[in-house]
Amino acid sequence: MKVIQNKNLLITLCTFLCCFSLCAQDKAQNKKVQKEEQVVSKNKENVLPKDVVVDSLFQIQEAYDALRPAKAAFYSAILPGLGQAYNKKYWKIPIVYAALGTGVYFYVNNNNQYNRYRDAYKSRLAGFETDEFYYSATGEKLDEPRVTTDRLETAQQFYKKNKEISLLVIIGMYALNIIEANVDAHLLQYNVDENLTLAPHYNFNQVNANNDVGLTLNFKF
Repeated sequence: MKVIQNKNLLITLCTFLCCFSLCAQDKAQNKKVQKEEQVVSKNKENVLPKDVVVDSLFQIQEAYDALRPAKAAFYSAILPGLGQAYNKKYWKIPIVYAALGTGVYFYVNNNNQYNRYRDAYKSRLAGFETDEFYYSATGEKLDEPRVTTDRLETAQQFYKKNKEISLLVIIGMYALNIIEANVDAHLLQYNVDENLTLAPHYNFNQVNANNDVGLTLNFKF
């Protein structure tokens, strides 16, 4: 009887150990699977989606466009102020047209004055005394003209010179409009790093009681 009981006890212990080992193996496998899933999930989190990568590449491409300055200059050459609008500097457009309008105003005014004195000068050379300078402000005929023939010739030279200068101003403002749009487009794409700063420097020198003024360049690695 004791032998039978001992056999039953051994069988029970063996069965219990087998079940325990199987449960331990299952738990170990479950932990291993969980760790692998966590690693995979972390890798998936670290890897950017394809759409995000493409969007970032487009943002980098849009941040620097080598043709942007050329486009801005071309647009300003076609229509003054259009390059400034392309650079989204809309407040510069009134300045561009004010500068061009000032040059056009002085050109038209000098051209009218030049034509006025030239017509009177031609009339004098033809032997007529009917130009506007033979009349007073009230319309009365004068014995002597208010402006002599020599003064008419001098006035023509004066207004002709001013007319040419006004034309040069218009051309200069037009060219400056193109250059400004091109340079501004370059500066918009210039990468200004906060680690590189240039600031004015002021220090009171206590040794010689003088003020030291200069520029300080800070570069952070």
